[in-house]
Formats: sequence, structure tokens, C-alpha cells
Amino acid sequence: MTEPSVLQHLIDISISLSVERNTTRLLERILTSAQTLTQADGGTIYSVTADKSLKFETLINNSLKLYMGGSSGVPIPFPAIPIYKEGQVNQHAIVAIAAAEGDMIHIPDVYACQQYDLSAARSMDLRTGYRTQSVLTVPMKNHEGELNGVLQLINATVDGKVSAFPAQQMELVRSLASLAAVALTNKQLIENMEELFQGIARLIAKAIDEKSPYTGGHCKRVPELTMMLADAVHSHDSGPLADFKLTEADRHELSVAGWLHDCGKIATPEYVMDKASKLQTIFDRIELVDAKIEIARRDLELRFAGPLYLASHQQDQAQVNLLQQQLAEGLAALDAGREFLRKANIGGEFMDKADQQKVADFGRQTQICIAGIAQDLLSDNEIYNLSIARGTLTPEERQIINRHMDVTVDMLESLPFPKHLQRVPEFACGHHEKMDGTGYPKGLTKDQMSIPARMMAIADIFEALTASDRPYKEGKPLSECLAIMGRMRENQHIDPDLFDIFIERKVYLQYAEQFLKPGQIDKIDHSRIPGYLPPEQRYAMK
Repeated sequence: MTEPSVLQHLIDISISLSVERNTTRLLERILTSAQTLTQADGGTIYSVTADKSLKFETLINNSLKLYMGGSSGVPIPFPAIPIYKEGQVNQHAIVAIAAAEGDMIHIPDVYACQQYDLSAARSMDLRTGYRTQSVLTVPMKNHEGELNGVLQLINATVDGKVSAFPAQQMELVRSLASLAAVALTNKQLIENMEELFQGIARLIAKAIDEKSPYTGGHCKRVPELTMMLADAVHSHDSGPLADFKLTEADRHELSVAGWLHDCGKIATPEYVMDKASKLQTIFDRIELVDAKIEIARRDLELRFAGPLYLASHQQDQAQVNLLQQQLAEGLAALDAGREFLRKANIGGEFMDKADQQKVADFGRQTQICIAGIAQDLLSDNEIYNLSIARGTLTPEERQIINRHMDVTVDMLESLPFPKHLQRVPEFACGHHEKMDGTGYPKGLTKDQMSIPARMMAIADIFEALTASDRPYKEGKPLSECLAIMGRMRENQHIDPDLFDIFIERKVYLQYAEQFLKPGQIDKIDHSRIPGYLPPEQRYAMK
């Protein structure tokens, strides 16, 4: 190459190295550029592993028509070369010696060289029929002098003939190696920062899951399900979402959002997150209710003790029988009330008005005496909690839970996300919004939400319905979960088009087979899911 063309080539290489984001292609580009500059017949580029070995990244030999690794798609069958063996420099590999010494090694003629052990190269020549002559090995070191790769070239060509590497070419390769090391370092720094950020996101999610034994795994399962649905929509080629596609960058952004979607729960008090029953605070107060019912039983037995003794003493058997019957009925009523309150305390999907009134009547009409003071069996607070219509949380406690979304919004919107992650807050903070605008925290409608944010809403709901680690319920079977979500679809709480794909592509089953208990996976009849129509009917209506 002429001097101007060499200079231009170096400029072009510098530009290409600075913009390349794929490490494999970056290393391949370094190797091919070095071969072009030196007219070398072959070469190999290595990366440095954590255990101080040299991993083959790309191997090229023009004469042998070999092209392995890199973008070739052909795997390299050779194991990594250790730089050190038993604490000593590996003397059986030139690349290891160059890496350990940190300096360039040039061998004009492999078969004339006595300084190094080149038996491996000669043995390879015997097997391939190739003739290795000149070898140039250049360690790639970053700005801190740390090794991050090794470049090796073989058989330089000068005027069409294999020769030793000229001094000028060696300096060009050294310069190229320095440029490459900087580019590789920058790429590694970016990757390290990405890994650190993802690690922090997963750490926050793990901390939230560990915070409550009853929601453990939620922050992991939601991003998993979100990506399953995203892949299904990406590959769907018909209907309103046919044009939706995800790049690798989009997938990464959505995954990060999934891991951070509940980060605000880190500020939610444990007594609310872990409220397994309606009366639970530090402990389940149903035990106090049991104790008070025992006091009521005692009081009742004491009230009947005198009359029973008198009737027995008077040998009035009819009166004895009547009193015993009344006592038994009273005790049975207390026991029945105890069982009713125990069931009410567990919580569930719905408690009707009649049962709520029954709690109040039993609590206020039953009187007990403690320390000589007569009082109702249940306090107003106990009646209030036991009358919760859905789940185990009072309206005030539910507000505390819901506030986690305000905290999530504040946390994520305060972070200086880079350009490729700027949509993370919007994706993550939409999973409690509803398509009709009645959700929270911002009351967004369908048109105000991105498709990924709507995906996350479906993932969050389905995970919650199927989860078997909640304190107030068992994990529901698939058929019941899909029926509930079908009604939510009809009521415009979730995106109907996304839900249709969720059903049509059986994303629910893909998730279930990985995360649900076998007993939850029952037979699904799509025709029985409210609001769902198969594609042929759905699109015909439109």
C-alpha cells in the first residue's frame, strides 16, 4: 500500500473502530485491517478471559481458505491458551509469551528460530501442508497498561513473496493495536456499565422480593412474562399490531423496565405488604378474638352454672334438660361464630353485605366481661378489618400499597437514563393504568400509553392472579385467570388486541409451564374466555 493509502486506511479503521458496538465484529475488524496493512496471509485475534487465558475470537488463513469465528458463523474448535501454567509463563505458545511480557514478538522464520518453542506451529504445518514462515505477535494493552487482547499475523507478503515483516509494517501494526485496544476498552467499559446497571436493577428487584416472603419472585416473573408477550407480538403478522417490531435495543430497554416496574415498593411498609389476613399487624389478631370467644364461653358457662345446680338440687330434670340445651346452643353459636370469623379473616375475592353485617352483629351483640368491665366481643377496628370486601387490606392500607407507583415514578423519572433507555420510566410505570383511564398513578388512557407499557400491565395482572405465594389467596387455575382477564378486556381495563395475542399465541401456557404448579394448568377452552374471538371471526367483524 502507498503511504497516502495507508494513512487513509488507518483513518478509516479509527472511525470504524470507534462506532462498532459488537465486540466480536470489533475484534474481527482489527484482525482484517492488520492483514490488509501487512498483506499477511493469515492471522488470529484473541481476547483475554477472566482466568488469564487467550480465547480464539477470529481465525483467518487465505491460502488454506480458513475463516472461523467472528461473523463467519463457524465455531473455532481450539481451546483457550493459558498465559501461565503453574505460576510460570506458558513457554509453549508465542501468544502467551507476548501477552505475559507485554511486548511485540517478531519471528522472521519459524523453522530457523531457536529462541522459542515453535513445535506447535510446525506440527500444524505437517497436518495442513502449510508453510509458516514469518510471525508477528502484538499484545493489545489499554490506557492503564492492562492486556485486553493479542493480535497474531503470519506470513507477511512483500512484492508477492512471503517474507519477514518489514519494520515499517510492524510499527503500523503496533499503532493499529493501540487504536484497537482503546476501542476495545471503550466497548468493554460500556458493557461493564450496562452490566452494572442491569445488576443494580436486578438487585433492587431481589431486595423487594426478599422484603416480603409473600411476593418473592414477582419482580422476576413479571419481566419474564413481559418478554414472552413481546416476542409473541413481534412475530405476529396480522391485525392491528402487525407492524410492531422490537430491535435488540428495544428488548433490552423493555427488560430493564420490567425489572424496575415495582422499585417503589422498596418504600412500602412490611406490615402492609405482608398482611396475610385481615387482622394481621405484628401478629394475627384472630388469636385475640379466639381468646375473647373463650372468655365468652366461660361467661356463658358461669351464667348457667347456678341455675343448673339449683335445678339439679331440686331434682327438676326437665329444667336441667332445658338449661343444658340452652347452654349447648349458646356454646354452639359461639363456636359457629368463631369459625365464621376465622374464614372472614382469611380474605378473598369478595365478601357480600350480608356477611359484613353478620360480622358486626356477632361482634356487638356478644358481650364479654374482662376485669369486671363489660364490653363488645369485637372492637370497632376489628369489625372494620374483618368486613374488608376484597383481599386483606383496608382502603387506607390499599392507598399505601398504591402509593408505590408514585414512588416508582419519582425514582425512575429522577434517573438520568441514557438515550437508549429513556423510555424505561414510561414502560415501567404503566402497569397499573387501565385503557379507559381509570387506573393509576396518572390515569392514562390506551392512546396515551405505549404498546410495551400495555404489555407490562397484562403481565403484572396475570402474574398476580396465578401467583401461589400471595398471603391472602391460592394461585388460581389458568381457566379462572383467563376468565377474569377476559372480563377485564371487556371492561377496557387491559389492551384487547394484546390480550387476543396473549390467548391466540398461548403465551399464558408458555409462562404456566415454567412458573405455575402443575395443578393450576387445567384445560383451556378459548371459546369460554369472555370477549375473546378467534382471528377469523375477529377480523371478519372489522
